[in-house]
Amino acid sequence: MTESKLAELVAAAASDKKAWDIVILDLEGKTVIADKFVICSANSTTQVQAITDNIEEKLEEQGIKLLRKEGYREARWVLLDYGDCIAHIFVDDDRRFYNLERLWGDAKNQTYAE
Repeated sequence: MTESKLAELVAAAASDKKAWDIVILDLEGKTVIADKFVICSANSTTQVQAITDNIEEKLEEQGIKLLRKEGYREARWVLLDYGDCIAHIFVDDDRRFYNLERLWGDAKNQTYAE
């Protein structure tokens, strides 16, 4: 599966649980961390966990293994590492504070539209 298709699956699963302001950053050639970041916002820690759970479930159904998960208990910023694609699920205040889009400002970004 391509990184772009993987990122689209992550974004769609996040959207299913009403994540908003979903952005896919293309980091190919800019870092060895991953080729794609999917960044999205949620209104509460409960919603962050619901979005996280849905992404994990939908990708597992496709046979895609989660390599690492961070931040789930606090649920202010959850990171899901799928190798070439990393999902960042934020409570909105924390997303604005960390502003990954600005940090990776030279990356092409695509707003996910269902």
